Amino acid sequence: MSFSQSIHSAFEQQLKNMFKPNPSAVRAISRSFRSSQVLHTRRTLHQRANRTNGQKITAAFAGALFGIAAYQVVGMRKDIHAEAPRLAPEEKMTKINLQHIQAHSPLALSTNQWNINISTSGKVIAPDSKEKVIKAPRRLHFFDGTLLRDLQLSQNAGVAVNDKGDILQWGTGYSAGIKVPETTLKGKNIERVALTKDKIIALSKDKIIYSLPISKQYQQEGFKPTESSWIPGLSSTPEISYRILKLDLSYFEKVTDIATGCDHLLVLTSSGRVFSSASAFQYPDRGQMGIPGLTYITRPVGKPYDTLQEITALKNHKISQIAAGDYHSVVLSTQGKLFTFGDNVHGQLGFEYNPDTNIIDIPTPLPLSHLYPTIPATVTSIAAGGSNTYFTVDSPSGTHDVLSCGRGIHGNLGNGRWTHVQGPPSRIKALSGLQEFNEATQKTQPIRLHAFSVGGTHVAAVMENNTSTSTSGSYGSDVVLWGNNEFYQLGTGKRNNSNVPVYIQPLDGVPAEIVEETGVTGNSSRVDPGRVSGIIGGVGNEDSGRVVSGNDQVHRFQLTPEGNVKGKGKAMQTVICGRGNTAVFMKKL
Repeated sequence: MSFSQSIHSAFEQQLKNMFKPNPSAVRAISRSFRSSQVLHTRRTLHQRANRTNGQKITAAFAGALFGIAAYQVVGMRKDIHAEAPRLAPEEKMTKINLQHIQAHSPLALSTNQWNINISTSGKVIAPDSKEKVIKAPRRLHFFDGTLLRDLQLSQNAGVAVNDKGDILQWGTGYSAGIKVPETTLKGKNIERVALTKDKIIALSKDKIIYSLPISKQYQQEGFKPTESSWIPGLSSTPEISYRILKLDLSYFEKVTDIATGCDHLLVLTSSGRVFSSASAFQYPDRGQMGIPGLTYITRPVGKPYDTLQEITALKNHKISQIAAGDYHSVVLSTQGKLFTFGDNVHGQLGFEYNPDTNIIDIPTPLPLSHLYPTIPATVTSIAAGGSNTYFTVDSPSGTHDVLSCGRGIHGNLGNGRWTHVQGPPSRIKALSGLQEFNEATQKTQPIRLHAFSVGGTHVAAVMENNTSTSTSGSYGSDVVLWGNNEFYQLGTGKRNNSNVPVYIQPLDGVPAEIVEETGVTGNSSRVDPGRVSGIIGGVGNEDSGRVVSGNDQVHRFQLTPEGNVKGKGKAMQTVICGRGNTAVFMKKL
């Protein structure tokens, strides 16, 4: 055997003892060997058996809420089914790769799913439970067998949109004593919802914006509009109170997105215009609506207090993305220009804290020259929540960076620091400059973030490292979380806050029949001591992407790839962060 073959054999054997290489491992191998050797090694790692029945994709079917709603995995050949056939013994024996089990096994997952209850009074995660917090995954069986169009959580209220476009609610913020979600606004074909302190803002597929109280009492006691009937001359009164928010749009212009803070609403149109309004019973007063001098006293005379008004300061810019924190707003133009406005008490606007001027009530460009002094970087996406703002950036060097600013006392910044105030954005090093080897192009490429979900004080990020091979299909995208963990909302099984992104254990344990046939137990059992978090770049027991010892594989949670749900269309697994809680559900596309 040649020297190079010996080295290759040694590295391959070392990698076979790992469950799945993390990005740094892939980069190391990519630099050391020819691309053909890398391809062979990765296929060996990911392929334990030839599939004869086509791709089988595991999907978390139906509102799987990390502690709130139902999470059901379904098997699929080319379609996803609610139930799946049992594996033949010989096939069980070959399925010893736990990541593969998570993302592709046709076995049903454990009925325990992860969601966190913020308090005894909220009843958002487990409406029928008397527990103060929900530490382990919890399924809400009401949503079994159902795809959701959207799901949002607040401290005391849960709001979901079913596959028919009806809104369902639960939690003490809606009504005390509710143990199963109740349908409230129905027949409006809603596609997404956003929450404020006390209202639901809903956007229909017809691009109509509805505003309704979260409280069941206010829904019943408030003004109910007259609804026209499809039969001429007939009308009816709805069961609940709601308002339709109207905009002054051109003929072909339509609403494309909505974002809400505690008491304000942003609306984006297809023409790149941005409108804002009050969206709670308290009128916004921290400049977050982007209209200088606008207060409850100076609001438009003779119009409802929640009248949508265009932010004229942005009129010369075509806006492509909007985001809202509790009391601040962020917008991104098609040219990659970033604007922030509102409250800056924690530096969430990206500017240095100034005790004399904590409020900026007009959209103000945010430069990133302190990080990219010579060649400007391109901002590709924005996200906001609580008192924080996050950006993804394509840097001049060709790498992909993730930036954060705002409050960091709970670790929200993700940069390894516990900072009260962070003005100018800083890099989240664990998520910046990552690369992986692309087997299709035979080149290294940046690992980007696919999406953010920002809660009140914690964050989830979905990576775009949807690993796939020619024989095994897709392995799903990694999910990392960081920030406040007071109510176990990070899913690590511990109460420690984290100031760096961490992997968590999968929502499913190792299937009993796999344990019986293979002896692989996994560190992802439902026993709390086994829920080990993984710090990106960590070593030993800190790294959730490596084998610990013997048959105990520490594997990490990944979102199930997009697939076809038989009879229901396309769906994909989605993670959302609320206020002290986190949820995973199957989103209808």
